[in-house]
Amino acid sequence: MQKNQKKSQGFTLIELMITVAIIGILAAIAYPSYTESVRKAKRKDAVFALTDIANRLERYYTENNKYTGATITNLGLSSSITPDGLYTLSVPSLTATTFTVTATPVSTGPQAQDSKCGSLSITSTGSKTATGTLGNVSCWK
Repeated sequence: MQKNQKKSQGFTLIELMITVAIIGILAAIAYPSYTESVRKAKRKDAVFALTDIANRLERYYTENNKYTGATITNLGLSSSITPDGLYTLSVPSLTATTFTVTATPVSTGPQAQDSKCGSLSITSTGSKTATGTLGNVSCWK
């Protein structure tokens, strides 16, 4: 054996497997947190759309002295789907003096798995509700 022969340098298989395991554990923790953050941001789009429709209904009431007769189109909206396409907007309850507006997640979209908030609703009295497990206050923040 020669004195000047260098030792081979590099990673052993054990070192590589430990690195892969650490990356896997970090990904398993980070991915669910990331998807929940995205879901929460998309929920804000529904909150904005509901608040916008409620404001438009109040304007309609001011002009007509009733809520009946208001539709999504005559409120100035072109579609009953939120701009991001993740929620369907509807007015399930509309009387002369009260309304309820609801945003329901589209069944094929990523918001359909939002069990924390589910569908969001706002009424003419300003009452804000959510059908999920998280609670009304947390979903509307």
